[in-house]
Amino acid sequence: MADHVLALNAGSSSLKFGLYELVEGNRPSMRWHGQIERLGDAPRLLAESAGGRSINQALTDTQSHDEAIQAFLDMTREYLPDIQIRAIGHRVVHGGTVYSEPVRIDDKVLDTLAGFIPFAPLHQPFSLAGIRAASAAFPDTVQVACFDTAFHRTHPWVNDTFALPQSYYDKGVRRYGFHGLSYDYITQKLKEIAPSLYDGRVVIAHLGNGASMCAVSGGRAVASTMGFSALDGLPMGTRSGQLDPGVVLYMMQQEGMSADEIADMLYRNSGLLGLSGMSSDMRTLLAAETPEARKAIDYYVFRIRRELGAMSAALEGLDALVFTGGIGENAVQIRQRVCDGMRWIGIEMDPNRNADNGTVLSTDFSRVRILAIPTNEEMVIARAAARMVQ
Repeated sequence: MADHVLALNAGSSSLKFGLYELVEGNRPSMRWHGQIERLGDAPRLLAESAGGRSINQALTDTQSHDEAIQAFLDMTREYLPDIQIRAIGHRVVHGGTVYSEPVRIDDKVLDTLAGFIPFAPLHQPFSLAGIRAASAAFPDTVQVACFDTAFHRTHPWVNDTFALPQSYYDKGVRRYGFHGLSYDYITQKLKEIAPSLYDGRVVIAHLGNGASMCAVSGGRAVASTMGFSALDGLPMGTRSGQLDPGVVLYMMQQEGMSADEIADMLYRNSGLLGLSGMSSDMRTLLAAETPEARKAIDYYVFRIRRELGAMSAALEGLDALVFTGGIGENAVQIRQRVCDGMRWIGIEMDPNRNADNGTVLSTDFSRVRILAIPTNEEMVIARAAARMVQ
């Protein structure tokens, strides 16, 4: 029986997975990755093996996370009958102030994580649902929680607090930062391919349907564009990004909107979708010719450039800018527009290298190195699970 670890990322209507064999030194080597999407609607299993084999099938009897786990088990029995899953790692959005590294899950940890639901009400319940489903399906297997907030626990106090009475900070109302698993992966990748940059001052731009930026110095997080919730900072596919709190008061007091209605507006109907009135997908907006699409892109780029300046100030200088995430890794036009006119900070992009989608995008004379590095949050989870096996 070959030892494996499983990385799970449970969302509201999906279950993403990565299955890794433990090879020499308990190093995870990917065998399958994919997702079960559209839970509760028209679920499908989409998966691809390291060897290029693919699965795309409807799952008529799969609606819950428990049933999604069962569908994954059915897949492994058919295609990988010789495996033993030694540990399962879970992406958990919020670890509060308690967890700054992965932790083995027990009942006490689950209770603690449930206490963070008010801090991430649209994400944390689904993380916990995935954990409970996996625990039921694999009752004797080590379960490991890996936190999106953990990477940011090294922020100095000034980047961690709001100008509110101290009692709120003590209750946990502070800047947490998110996308930490992605930043962890990129930082470790820099340590591998560019040690001098790892030791320096780096801004990582995780640009996808969710988007944020992180300032990293010597491999440690210094500041993030996201704060108390995953709403803050950059505009996203459907999320607003930075917003004057007075806007929320206006919605409540003048338009009579409830908390649920405001949450629905800010999380699901704002961002690129709200600005453009047509789509949350950057590919669609880049292909469109409408003024609204152009304005949405203009605002998106402007906010990235603004936050790039802020992150550089927090670092007291800049040695590298790294693009990652679906947009950061693939949207040539967005990367070019972000970097155009940034020579004042030492950024000089090579248009040809950018168009070729290589790793290094800066000119040979640019003081700041520009890179595009694909992220791999599942690998970070798998490594943590493998460590727990040891």
